[in-house]
Amino acid sequence: MLLWINGPFGGGKTQTAHELQRRLPGSVVSDPEHVGFGLHRMLPAPLRADFQDLASWRHGVHEVLDLALRGYEGVVIVPMTVVEPAYFEETVGRLREAGHEVHHFALLAERETVLRRLTERGLGRGLKRESFAVGMLDRCLERLSGPEFAEHIRTDAVSVPQVADRIARSAGLTLAPNTDGPLKHRLRKAWTGIKHIRFD
Repeated sequence: MLLWINGPFGGGKTQTAHELQRRLPGSVVSDPEHVGFGLHRMLPAPLRADFQDLASWRHGVHEVLDLALRGYEGVVIVPMTVVEPAYFEETVGRLREAGHEVHHFALLAERETVLRRLTERGLGRGLKRESFAVGMLDRCLERLSGPEFAEHIRTDAVSVPQVADRIARSAGLTLAPNTDGPLKHRLRKAWTGIKHIRFD
């Protein structure tokens, strides 16, 4: 089974993916951004545009996830923003056509909520460090609200563990109980955020 967690940048995809992995024994997080940033490193800086526009990224993501699903027994969790319907079909659609069980979730929130989250992860620089995410925000929210990107989960007033619980229930999975108190939850979120700071 594959759980694809979509949403705007700053929408909680990575936090949710790692919460699911923490509470779902045998699961693994497979992040397609690693493929994209690898492709970026191969290109001269002036040619580094949106890596999703590269057919090699879309085909590579499909190939790697297809291999993981065929060769690994645990649940594969994918946190990745994809808002172009054609690219969605080349990744999620092709995996479904290959016979894999793919559950897709779009994490949505009000614009102000996402901006606040982006500010919190901006390492004291506000939204300056998140200019790409802010520039894409309205497009992401509009596109992902469409029916082709269902199942939709509103995250404004729910915690990361609650979002993970919702995803698990929808996919027919049973998570280990969440035993984190408020302080441990905040520390865990902060540590996950620090581990996924990107300098590419």
